[in-house]
Order: sequence, then C-alpha cells, then structure tokens
Amino acid sequence: MLKGALGDSIFKTATIGALGVLSLFFAVIIISLLTYTNWDNFVAALGSQEVLFAIGLSLVTATISTVIALIIAVPVAYAISKNNFWGKSVVDSLLDLPVVISPIAIGAALLIFFSTPWGSFINNHVIAFVFTVAGIILAQFTIVSALAIRLLKSTFDDIDTRYEQVGRTLGCSKPEAFFRIIMPIARHGLIASGILTWARAIGEFGASITLAGAMAMKTETLPIAISLNLAAADIEKAIAIILILIVVAIIVLLVIRKIIGSRYAI
Repeated sequence: MLKGALGDSIFKTATIGALGVLSLFFAVIIISLLTYTNWDNFVAALGSQEVLFAIGLSLVTATISTVIALIIAVPVAYAISKNNFWGKSVVDSLLDLPVVISPIAIGAALLIFFSTPWGSFINNHVIAFVFTVAGIILAQFTIVSALAIRLLKSTFDDIDTRYEQVGRTLGCSKPEAFFRIIMPIARHGLIASGILTWARAIGEFGASITLAGAMAMKTETLPIAISLNLAAADIEKAIAIILILIVVAIIVLLVIRKIIGSRYAI
C-alpha cells in the first residue's frame, strides 16, 4: 500500500474523481431533460389541467399521509428508542418491512387484504380504499411510516435520558417530561423527519398505483401522471412533471441541510 505524500495524493484524487463522476452522471440526466423538450410545449404542459390536478392531489394526499404517519411514528419511535422489551428486535424488523419490500408488493398486499371478509367490510361500509383517493393516502402512509419511525428513532436515540430524569426529579410526570423536555430537544429532528417523509410521500408510486389505480383526473398523483403520459407518448408533459418532482426534491434537500446546519451550529 502506498504511503506518504504519493499515497495521500492518489487517495484524494480517487475520492474526488468518484464524486465528480457521480455528480456528472446526475447532472447529465437533468440536462438531458432540459434540452430534450420544446419549451413552448413544456410551459403549456405545465399549465395543463391534468398536471395542475396531479400537483394538487399529490400535495393533499402527501400532507395528510405525513401528518398521520408522524402522529403514529412519534410514540412508536420513542417506545422503541427508550424501552427494552421481549421481542423488540422482531417488532423493530416488522416495522422496517416497508423499507425493504417493494412498494408494489406492499400495494398488492393491501389490495389482497381488502379482498378478505374484514377488508371487504371496511372497504364497503367504513371507508372505500380500493381505487379511491383514500387508497392513495393509505398506500403513502404504509410506505412512509417506516421512514418516519427510523428518522425519529435516531433523533430520540441521540437525546440523553438524563434530561428526562432531571425533569422527573423536578416534579414532571412522564407525559410532562416528554412534551416539555424531550419534544423541544427533538424539534429539529421532528421537522427534518416530517419534511423527508412528506417528500417521500410525494414521490410514492408503486403502492399507490396498485391499490388506488391509475385513473386520470381521479387518482392521478404526480408519479402516476408520469406513467400515464409516458404510456400515451406525451413526452413534454411527462418531462414537465419529472422536473416538478426534481425541484421539490432539491428544495427539500436544501431545507434539510439548513435545519441540520442550524442544529449543529455553535
């Protein structure tokens, strides 16, 4: 193995070279999108009723599914982070299934559930999920809840238990210590988790199209709109939607980096 200045130089060149190649790869993909389409057609596609509907539906469903996911993920992540119990590793692994299993498989499992007697009763007499907007929300929630739990668990893992113990010695109950001490400390992680979970919900495709279908102007979120327009050979409209998702992703990443930077700023 090379040592000294030559080894350091080769190592630095290799790492920066890998960074440059990967950055160039993604830059070429984005540039190809920008140069492929006619800009007049792009602007027309961007303002079309279908694209505006897909934007609105994506924003609404992603927001609702993210709020539900966070409401459930906060206590679940805290319980896993701060408690030891029999079967914890099994439960922890079960909650990670949406991360490692294909979203299409998750959507198919949900669709099969609603074909069972219990699922049919829920779908027919409580809330209709199959081929409806509610199905999109359920599919998004199923996928993003695992992400929210992982992110929040990491946040709670970083919080020293002594903060809560001090609060308890000063007369706080368990809920008071959680809401008055733990949650304020975890606020940056909670905000970052919410933003990333929302962005992931915006881009969710596999489970949504399997459970809710791909019906134009009904269950057409942004990813589903891309699929429909590619199938119809409407490339300009598909590119317009892809660029919308790229802009959303860039904004989300910049905000996350700002939050993380402010968290560790001295």
